[in-house]
Amino acid sequence: MRTPRAAAVPVWTAVLCSVAVLVAGCAGGPAPRAWAASVCQALAPWRTTIADLTTSTREQMTARTSPAQAKEHLVRLFGGAERVSDQARRDVEDAGVPDVERGEAVARGFVASLTGVRDAYGRARRSIEQLDTGRAEEFYAGVHAAVAVLNREYDASALDLGALDSPELKRAFEEVPECR
Repeated sequence: MRTPRAAAVPVWTAVLCSVAVLVAGCAGGPAPRAWAASVCQALAPWRTTIADLTTSTREQMTARTSPAQAKEHLVRLFGGAERVSDQARRDVEDAGVPDVERGEAVARGFVASLTGVRDAYGRARRSIEQLDTGRAEEFYAGVHAAVAVLNREYDASALDLGALDSPELKRAFEEVPECR
């Protein structure tokens, strides 16, 4: 079974950080260094929690438990990922719009990506909640299907960095201690 990849978390976080490095916009918002520090502070606990939840999910999927136990654990895990992703989304949104060219686009991109991740975990949680645990084979097939959809949606929520470029944000993300 394919579970959300622990390796995808650092890659996805790098993508998020690269976006901030790349786009930007509205005058009067936080300076690039302040915005980068706020974003990295918002993403640090999210990244750690998602990595922990990913490891726990992988362990759960290889453990010999009953379908009912697996269901309870997976619902709790995906619900936790949904909550922490929403908190990161709110915190990034609260960081405002960096005072760089196209800053609005950067800020929107970060929030949209985290919204997509949150929603993917929420749909996975609801899918698992709906599974019948009475027949183990069908239950685990449903879990595999839900996790496959989660992985696709998680990957699809990554930011498109191709059109983004902000030297000020790139430098800020490389320099502020919160991003190291």
